[in-house]
Amino acid sequence: MSEHVPVTDDFELPAAPDSFGRLWTPHRTAYVSGGQKDHTEETCPFCTAPTRSDEDSLIVYRGEHAFVVLNLYPYNPGHLLVCPYRHIPLYDEATPEETIEIAQLTQRAMRVLRAVARTDGFNIGMNQGKVGGAGIADHLHQHVLPRWSGDTNFLPIIAQTKTMSRTLDDMRREIARGFEEID
Repeated sequence: MSEHVPVTDDFELPAAPDSFGRLWTPHRTAYVSGGQKDHTEETCPFCTAPTRSDEDSLIVYRGEHAFVVLNLYPYNPGHLLVCPYRHIPLYDEATPEETIEIAQLTQRAMRVLRAVARTDGFNIGMNQGKVGGAGIADHLHQHVLPRWSGDTNFLPIIAQTKTMSRTLDDMRREIARGFEEID
């Protein structure tokens, strides 16, 4: 994949040498260099989702200040997003009530995914702002990404293909049922 170029007196790399190989993914340039759109409350998918049915919006749970929705472009089956209803871009703009409910729904999502999808671990986090990697930078959302031992492979990088073992509709139904049954 990657070729190791030794540093010698006659040849210097433009950066400090390290032991990391590199996988170059130029097809991602469109996404990282302005592919994200600015969203108003009228065009924001996280603002409009609660106005539709849970099935149409992939919502698995509605709380008082926040809701849980399946990621439309998941990294893994069961990839959830915890979103406040309010259209705010950054975590420090959330009210104490929103912050508490986002945290509680994240914990509950973890319990549901362990029971429903038998996940081995999680990646949890918020990408804030365009430069922080947020795909929808104008509306705060926390990722709850289920992980299993051995779930990574090179298909997304080499073949631009993800293997998804379940449909979004099936996962939404099963996870929503889990939110009803598991506290």
